[in-house]
Amino acid sequence: MATKSAKSAARPKAAKKSAPAPHLPNDPQTNAALLARRMAAVPQGVASAAPVFAGRAENAELWDVEGNRYIDFAGGIAVLNTGHRHPKVIAAAKAQEDLFTHTSFQVVPYEPYIALAERLNALAPGDAPKKTLLVTTGAEAVENAVKIARAATGRSGVIAFTGAYHGRTLLTLGLTGKISPYKKAVGPFPPEVFRAPFPSLRDGITVEDALTGLNNLFLTDAQPERVAAIIIEPVLGEGGYIPVPVEMLRALREICDKHGILLIADEIQSGFGRTGAWFAIEHSGVVPDLITVAKSMAGGYPLAGVIGRADIMDALQPGGLGGTYGGNPVACAAALAAIDAIESEGLLERSTALGAYFRSRFAEIGARVSPNRMWDIRGTGAMIAVEFVTDFASATPDAALTKALCTHALSRGLILLACGMHGNALRIMVPLTASDALIDEGLAIFEAALADAVAEIG
Repeated sequence: MATKSAKSAARPKAAKKSAPAPHLPNDPQTNAALLARRMAAVPQGVASAAPVFAGRAENAELWDVEGNRYIDFAGGIAVLNTGHRHPKVIAAAKAQEDLFTHTSFQVVPYEPYIALAERLNALAPGDAPKKTLLVTTGAEAVENAVKIARAATGRSGVIAFTGAYHGRTLLTLGLTGKISPYKKAVGPFPPEVFRAPFPSLRDGITVEDALTGLNNLFLTDAQPERVAAIIIEPVLGEGGYIPVPVEMLRALREICDKHGILLIADEIQSGFGRTGAWFAIEHSGVVPDLITVAKSMAGGYPLAGVIGRADIMDALQPGGLGGTYGGNPVACAAALAAIDAIESEGLLERSTALGAYFRSRFAEIGARVSPNRMWDIRGTGAMIAVEFVTDFASATPDAALTKALCTHALSRGLILLACGMHGNALRIMVPLTASDALIDEGLAIFEAALADAVAEIG
C-alpha cells in the first residue's frame, strides 16, 4: 500500500527540510520536535491519543508533518462524518469568510444562523413546532439544555445514567458517569444531579432492572415532582458504544410524561448520520423534548446546539441564552453544507451499509486472529464498537490488548480510538464518505495490528 513502512510512523525520523515555524525559527517540523514543544507548552491534562502531528488531511486520510500517511478511523472523535475537508463544506465556509467572520448573533444577527436553525428544526423528530439555540461546544449545549429544562419546568433535579458522557465542565461532569480520567480530583459537583443504572448485559442489568433502579431513585433521592429532566445518550459514546434498548427509551418517555419531566437526548456523538438516521433516537420512534447536537453537524467546524419544542425553548427571557461565539457564521455555513452533503450523497444509507460490513468483517477477523478475545461487536449503523476480553469464559475486560491494538495500528498507518468503562472497547468513527477500497485497506491494517497485539499481550 502507499502507506510508508509499517513501523516507520512510530520511529523517530531525521528532520526533513520544511518551512520553519515563525515563532521558533530553528525548530524543525518533526513529530519529535513538536512533541517536545507540546509537553512544554500544553497542560498534561490535555491528552492526545497519537504521538504524531497532523500536516494535512483529505476525506478519510491524514498525513503527519513528516509525510507519513494514515487511514483515519477516528474522524476527530466522530466529528467528520462528511470527511476531512469536504469540498462543499470548505466552499461554503470560504464564501462566508469573504463576507464576515463574526458579529456575535446577539449584537448583529445574520441569516446563516436562522437558516441552520430552520434546517435543524425540520430534521428533528416530532411534529410539534421547534426552535434551535446555537452554541460552540457539546458541553455548552448540554449545560444550556439543562438550563432550559429547569426554566421550563420550574424544577432543579436532573437524572443521568451510569457510563454516560456529557462533557467536562463542572455541571456536565456531574452528569458524566465515569470517574477516571474525567471526574478525578475535581469535585465537588453541582447538587441535584442523580445517577440511574444503565441497562447493560455485561453488568447483568436488564431494562427491567434499570427501570426498577430509576423508580427506586424516585423513592429515595430524586422526588419526581422536583426533577426537571432525564438526559440519556441513545447510544453511549465514551461509555462503550452501547445502544439503549428501544423498550428502555419508550419507558423513559412514558415516565417523563407521567411526572412532567423533560426527556433530553444527547445526540452529540450519535447524530448526523452516524447510526443511519439523522438522530439515533429515531430508531426507537421516541420523540424527545430537547436534543443536544455538535460534532459532525458542521463538518469539522466548532458548532453545537439545542433543538427543542418551541414552547420549552422560549422558557427563558431575552438575554437568558447565548454566548459570544455561539452560532459562528462560518460554522453555520459549513453546517448547512455538511447537511446538504449528507442528504445528496446518501450518507444515511451509507452508514447502515458500512455498519453491516464492519460487523461481518470484524466477526471474520476475530475468529481468524483472536479466537475467544473479541467478546462483542455492537452498535447501530456505522456507530460500531468491538469489545475485547481475556477469554470468553470470564469475559474479563482486556484494556491492555485494546491499547496494544491501537498502538500497533498507528505504527502501521491506521488511527483508532478506544472507549468503554474499562477501556477495552474499540470504536469506529470513520468518515461515511470513505471509499470501499480505503475501508478494506484499513481493515487489513486492523487485522495485522490485532495479530501484533495478540502476540505481544498473549
